[in-house]
Amino acid sequence: MIKSIVHVSSLWLLAACSTVTVDQMRLTETNIDLGSDTVVVLGRQHSPAYEAEADLVTCVARELGQGAMGMEVIPDGQFVDALYPWFEPRTAPLSLARLETLLEQQILQKAIDDFEIRYIIWIEGNTETTDSSGGLSCTISPAGGGCLGLGMWEDEATYEASVWDFHAMTESGRISVDSHGTSYLPAVIIPIPFLARVQTNSCKGLGKQIQSFIVQG
Repeated sequence: MIKSIVHVSSLWLLAACSTVTVDQMRLTETNIDLGSDTVVVLGRQHSPAYEAEADLVTCVARELGQGAMGMEVIPDGQFVDALYPWFEPRTAPLSLARLETLLEQQILQKAIDDFEIRYIIWIEGNTETTDSSGGLSCTISPAGGGCLGLGMWEDEATYEASVWDFHAMTESGRISVDSHGTSYLPAVIIPIPFLARVQTNSCKGLGKQIQSFIVQG
């Protein structure tokens, strides 16, 4: 009985940990009318190496709309559908020069104007598992079943956001975030995960920094 108490208690000593580093590079001043201007957050999909996850993009957009500096964010799906096919993965502009060329088509210019877009925010990057160790052993018998062991893995998230000022047709700056974390999966009969949630932490860090960058710029 004493061994069981000591062993179960030791599980609580395991806690997923992560570190988040956010940097920014400002190229121009920014400002926004929170009462009328809008922004849109889009994920780069032109290459598997830069394919930002849809849930990360949605999470950043949600962060931008919260708090005293919250701004109106156009849902990316609504924006892409309205401007079809110019912002599909294979045709989306990779530079402001390309965007200016596309805007020569009046129907595209009008569509963006109708949304009252001030900033287009492009996000690229991904989250990946870089290392893992340990292991679990599970058994099933007529008397019952269970698992025993400890699994660990390292997650790394790296994202960069480019802020395009649609009115000035310039790049206002870039914000990057790096998050590293170790997750644990200990098991004494039942596996109990302790997750580092590096993608969620990256979203919060990136979203708040972009919001501050635009509003307080």
